[in-house]
Amino acid sequence: MTHIAIIGAGITGVTTAYALLERGFEVTVLDKHRYAAMETSFANGGQLSASNAEVWNSTATILKGLRWMFRRDAPLLMNPRPNWHKYSWMSEFVANIGNYRANTILTTRLAIEARKHLFEIAAREGIDFDLERCGILHIYHDKKGFESGLRVNALLQEGGLDRRAVTSEEIRTIEPTLHKDYYGGFYTPSDATGDIHKFTRGLADACKRRGATFIHEANIDSIAQVRGGFVIGWADLSASDAVASARGVLKVDGVVVCAGVASRHFAAMLDERVNVYPVKGYSITVHLDTDESRSATPTVSLLDEAAKIVTSRLGADRFRVAGTAEFNDFNRDIRADRVQPLIDWVRSNFPAVETSRIIPWAGLRPMMPDMMPVVRAGRMPGVFFNTGHGHLGWTLSAATAQMIAATIDGWRGLNAPPTVPSLRGELAVEREMRSAS
Repeated sequence: MTHIAIIGAGITGVTTAYALLERGFEVTVLDKHRYAAMETSFANGGQLSASNAEVWNSTATILKGLRWMFRRDAPLLMNPRPNWHKYSWMSEFVANIGNYRANTILTTRLAIEARKHLFEIAAREGIDFDLERCGILHIYHDKKGFESGLRVNALLQEGGLDRRAVTSEEIRTIEPTLHKDYYGGFYTPSDATGDIHKFTRGLADACKRRGATFIHEANIDSIAQVRGGFVIGWADLSASDAVASARGVLKVDGVVVCAGVASRHFAAMLDERVNVYPVKGYSITVHLDTDESRSATPTVSLLDEAAKIVTSRLGADRFRVAGTAEFNDFNRDIRADRVQPLIDWVRSNFPAVETSRIIPWAGLRPMMPDMMPVVRAGRMPGVFFNTGHGHLGWTLSAATAQMIAATIDGWRGLNAPPTVPSLRGELAVEREMRSAS
């Protein structure tokens, strides 16, 4: 049985493990934390949102970022402190503006496919993750924003998404807790929400039942190619002071990097370049402790386009509100001035919801400059990547796991570099077809 090691026990690592187990691989997942899903897969916005598949590579995004640069509460904020990686990443981001249309359409198709796989997995394994299939409602406050949304909507529909424009009156019918007047919006009935942490932990348990091994508190410091495979070495973070030098070693046939913002580091260890940059996002979880709060909280997931804030109802007693993008390297600090706008938004839009008990969180999204995940084989036979999903890891992971598992299956069968197309390979074919037409 071919033995594959997966680096990272977040949503992409665990879905990849599951997809490989289904294909008959022996799987070992390594992670530096004590449990699965303890970083970016811990408390995100909760949306499984094909309707949010628009990539950020546009002139409008750059202009907004420049306008917001000196606002501490801005939806998009960049620390201007010089940093070669950050500025080189941004130059590549700008260079991909020309791919905005094609990448948005492809991401939409991928997100639609991913939802199907995720729902099937949850049903098959009996995973309870506070799933709500009530759709996602995008709301716009003015004509200019709505007309910009119309242009995005055309691309999403070209990608196969059923998403329709709605009036201010229809918005209140879809979600009765909304009382403000809005210019208009868009409703995607097929989108959903759920607790990424509960799903990932539940799927990790399912992987263990199917025979996977999880090695936690493993600080990987070496990956060496040897005859017939790889040797991975790590320091055991669970070791007591008396045996602080405790180490672990694992021999495997292949390696999949699913390490989120650490993927660039592990790629370098394998003589590869994966230009992931950490983009910080914030969320608050509002605990709905009173009947009045529960009845005043929306069930339909929302995206306020002007504020760049998303919401998810997680069961009866929790309300997740998330947003912001902060370019501040690997800083994980939870800043009060970045959390407060989320609280203020809840108070402004849902004044009957009590905000006396909230839990703030910040996580680092692993973003590529073209906003497309890296789903491919490495140059070295037996090395693979499934990472760089940015703000759509929860939305896309179930599909990219299937793609990389199929690639690894091809490599196993041929014992040669895989012939299954990568995500970027699909994109290149699509561009050639469009040019020819």
